[in-house]
Amino acid sequence: MVGNSYFYDFIPIKHNISDSAEDKILTEYPPPKLPSGEEFFNIQDVEKGSNVSVRLLLNDFKVHLTKHNKQFLRINFSNNLGIINAVIWDNQGEVERYKPLLEEFSIFEIEGTVSEFNRRKSITITKLTPYKEDINPFSLLPYTQQSLSALTVELFAYLDELESPFKEISLAAMDRFWSQFRVSPAAKGFHHNYLGGLLKHTVGLMRFARFILKFEENHFQAVIKLISVVEKAYKNELWNQFQSESNNNLVWKDTIDHLYTMFQGMTQFKEDAPNYNIIITSILFHDIGKLLEYDHAGQTYEEFEFLFPTASNSIINDRKQTGITMDELGVMVGHIPYGFLILNKIIESEKIDISLKDIHQISHCILCHHGLPEWGSCVRSPQTLEGYIIHIVDFLDSRYENTEEIK
Repeated sequence: MVGNSYFYDFIPIKHNISDSAEDKILTEYPPPKLPSGEEFFNIQDVEKGSNVSVRLLLNDFKVHLTKHNKQFLRINFSNNLGIINAVIWDNQGEVERYKPLLEEFSIFEIEGTVSEFNRRKSITITKLTPYKEDINPFSLLPYTQQSLSALTVELFAYLDELESPFKEISLAAMDRFWSQFRVSPAAKGFHHNYLGGLLKHTVGLMRFARFILKFEENHFQAVIKLISVVEKAYKNELWNQFQSESNNNLVWKDTIDHLYTMFQGMTQFKEDAPNYNIIITSILFHDIGKLLEYDHAGQTYEEFEFLFPTASNSIINDRKQTGITMDELGVMVGHIPYGFLILNKIIESEKIDISLKDIHQISHCILCHHGLPEWGSCVRSPQTLEGYIIHIVDFLDSRYENTEEIK
């Protein structure tokens, strides 16, 4: 049994998993390996004039001219702690020597000296070497500071509650995609835009759904309680902004009316009992298409091969991976249709016996989880009680993420 809380300490986090079962989960579905101490490089901790040797991820670069009309390279790198700026002076033809490497590769072993200008530190590079081996993306990109082991156990504790065939569908997807699912971000910006973001976001939706369906007697009343928490949080945001006279973004601005509109949509299904298995399975698949929608250093592309086994993948093999970006192919389709495709391909490939109605129920939840067409929903509005619940919990979790101090 784990005890904790979520969403302004309002939602209890509970699951029954023994120590032996927890060990089994972490053996079968190991969390990603996090960097060790030597894999962290914070340039702010290094004294000016110090020599450094560090591996960094290239973001972009540009050739500039000095006031004496001499070329130099200004380069923007990053690692798991943030942005690191660098410069290469053209003393002995370095610009022409290094520019082709910067165009071809994205990860480099760098040697240089820490310099400082206007209290901003950067690296003056003396040697730049492409790194061509496999890398742990967690050593180069920002990632969740919450326990990936705990999130892993929590996810599979909730999947273990599912009945057949929903449990088989969910575990089949994790068996096939876990190595990337545990790593993937859930966005490039806005929310969960770091490694491990997809796992954390998925678990967050399940926490909201379990509160609505398991911890409260009435699911309509549960949603009203959640909206009341949002209203209180928004009032606190407004008051804090007023007191500080700041222009900080208000996380819950323009959200309350939408939540009440979605609640009113739910009420047309007063006589329906929400299907817990449909909702939890749909949550697992609602953003799984982001495995194809985003690209980053260390990303692999088994998902493309799974969906399109006869397609040539030369365009993927020749990619230059950098930080978290929109995948040049994935952005053409989007994570919502991809999630629908993955669900049905899993059912087909594993020969799972499931009713036509249940396939459509889960598919609809995936396709409508953004709620409105202008927000990317593939349908005009949710057509089922489960569809409304999926959208509401996704809406709440994606915004609540931006209030958390430890992401």
